[in-house]
Amino acid sequence: MENLENSTDCKETASPLNNSGSLLNNTDSRPDGRAMGFVLVHAGAGYHSESKAKEYKHVCKRACQKAVDRLRAGGMALEAVTAALIELEDSPFTNAGTGSNLNLSGEIECDASIMDGKSLNYGAVGALSGIKNPVLVARRLLSETQKGKLSAGRIPPCFLVGKGAEQWAISHGIPACPTEKMTTKFSLSGYKRNKRKMELAEQVEMKRKRQSCEHENDFGCLEPVRDLMVEGEENNSACLDTVGAVVVDREGNVAAAVSSGGLAMKHPGRVGQAAHYGCGCWAENARDISLYSTAVSTSGSGEHLIRTMLARECSTAMQAENTHQALLEAMQNKFISSPFLAGEDCVLGGVIVLRCCTCGEAQRSEDIQAVLVEFLWSHTTESMCVGYMSAQDSKARSNEMARFLTFKLNSQIHMHQCCWRTTRLLMSSAFCFGL
Repeated sequence: MENLENSTDCKETASPLNNSGSLLNNTDSRPDGRAMGFVLVHAGAGYHSESKAKEYKHVCKRACQKAVDRLRAGGMALEAVTAALIELEDSPFTNAGTGSNLNLSGEIECDASIMDGKSLNYGAVGALSGIKNPVLVARRLLSETQKGKLSAGRIPPCFLVGKGAEQWAISHGIPACPTEKMTTKFSLSGYKRNKRKMELAEQVEMKRKRQSCEHENDFGCLEPVRDLMVEGEENNSACLDTVGAVVVDREGNVAAAVSSGGLAMKHPGRVGQAAHYGCGCWAENARDISLYSTAVSTSGSGEHLIRTMLARECSTAMQAENTHQALLEAMQNKFISSPFLAGEDCVLGGVIVLRCCTCGEAQRSEDIQAVLVEFLWSHTTESMCVGYMSAQDSKARSNEMARFLTFKLNSQIHMHQCCWRTTRLLMSSAFCFGL
């Protein structure tokens, strides 16, 4: 990142990728100068049906708008990221909250976590049933930890699972919601198709075991059996659409959150990366002016992301000067080629990353709030839907649901340089695409 301390006006500040970028000048019409902040959301890395591409983009944009509404009202990063997640969870098209994948028992069990970069507090729930918005429980857990110890010196929980999590949520005023109200026609029809495929696959396996020949039986050769795989396992990239968001507020605080209904037909009680510390999300304010504040949210195969702690690894990588290269190397070395995943044929995951720092002129003047925000995303899956918006933007933007016919590492970098003043916003955006 270019050093901004020698700049006397942010209008002259150039992006290190300015050869491929453009300069946009916007005016902030709010006289109080409170309309500050930025949000980046994702609707998951995995496979997104072309027929529903428009819905995925729209829900990402709505989630951005909800977060920005909170920022414009003076809300902090934690409030904004929660608002974004609620919108993503409420969509019937995402695999989080309403419309989540059903497990083997035909029930919905959700995972979610949230992290505050200012306090470094974290809250999470796993295998949670009966609650419409799991992120609200995670947020409440985080808030309760900030109040100190419980009676008799007990340490308050930051991570609850299963029935205990549901009971805790209800006891703290979060309303219950039965599975049937959270189940959509899409999730139910998917469950029924997967159930039939599993039954047929079990019949094939039983028949195969009785055969002396491993390659031929009454059902045919081995190749057709792939047609009986559960949706979400064929091509190893379907239905991994965990949702998440990262936010920076007017004070430069960052927050991150993630929520997921988990894999289709998962075993009851399975907890994915969305609930695990350092795996689903990460947020950390800079503790020194020489460091960057970072926020990360992940998506993909939970087992892969848990074993590599990808969220925290990407956050650490973002302290490097070249964010684009750093993210590429983190995805390659800490995820795709990780020794912890040495036995995996296809490593599936995606991340959205935000990092920010205070511009040099803001450090010298109390009248100017200037923050440089960089946001990136990377995924090894077929597609990933992302939306983003600043508090000064009139509307949110989304990516074009990039797809890849072969297994590749895709990384996209976007820089969003904001000089927040009481009267104007100057913003430059640079775009660079690489493999």
